[in-house]
Amino acid sequence: MAQPSTRQGLIDYCLRKLGAPVLEINVADEQIDDLVDDAIQYFQERHYDGVYQTFLKYQITQDDINRGRAKGLSGVGIASTSITSVGTGATYNYYENSNYIEVPNHVIGVNKIFSFEGSNSISSGMFSIKYQLFLNDIYYWGSTELLTYAMTKTYLEDIDFLLTTQKQIRFNKRQDRLYLDIDWSAMTAGQYLVIDCHRLLDPNDYSQVWNDSFVKKYLTSLIKRQWGQNLIKFQGVKLPGGVEFNGRQLYDDAQREIDILMEEMSSTYELPPLDMIG
Repeated sequence: MAQPSTRQGLIDYCLRKLGAPVLEINVADEQIDDLVDDAIQYFQERHYDGVYQTFLKYQITQDDINRGRAKGLSGVGIASTSITSVGTGATYNYYENSNYIEVPNHVIGVNKIFSFEGSNSISSGMFSIKYQLFLNDIYYWGSTELLTYAMTKTYLEDIDFLLTTQKQIRFNKRQDRLYLDIDWSAMTAGQYLVIDCHRLLDPNDYSQVWNDSFVKKYLTSLIKRQWGQNLIKFQGVKLPGGVEFNGRQLYDDAQREIDILMEEMSSTYELPPLDMIG
């Protein structure tokens, strides 16, 4: 079909674009499987349709708290490296912080960690300023103008922003660890964290990925380049009838197509980096 909805359907589509079944595509099935994985990975990591923003809820455990409170200076934590002095022979041990939680490998980026109402500096249950504002003023409709209420809310948010710092986080997609540089002694087991993150779009769950126009063109060019690379070693070999393989031409043509697609990805489909202001 011209609109593949499965992995094999995408492979068959790309082979037909290259001339199959009229021509024999000299690429092994194992090579094609590797190229499909490469194409999907490139699509997920660079294309704005390859990921989606979501919110993951995580419940803190006592093991997380114990690991987060570990002090590297006291010899507790993850041993990072040891250095022995050449002159004195003394050994210096360095420890890495262990204040992290494990995240699924399909999370490609983390934006922030949300705090719950009641954990900031201006809210605490019935003694919250917002609660008292609703109790004493908003209850009598008409006694408080909406503009005054909006300005008051903005002022309270400014106070909360100044007095309650945002949770500092560090994340690398190759580690599958989200480091939380917070006061772990203030955390309690059973407390929830809401993680604002970007998650990879799994084509096994969302079949329209197999029909993406960029994926189809990119995978076709990858298979074409592999085809040319396989035939390069037969350069100059004469076949019956005087036919000669030209693997180099296939390889060069496919490489030019891939270069154009990668430039198109950067200029059209990839989200631009955020500007640094300051």
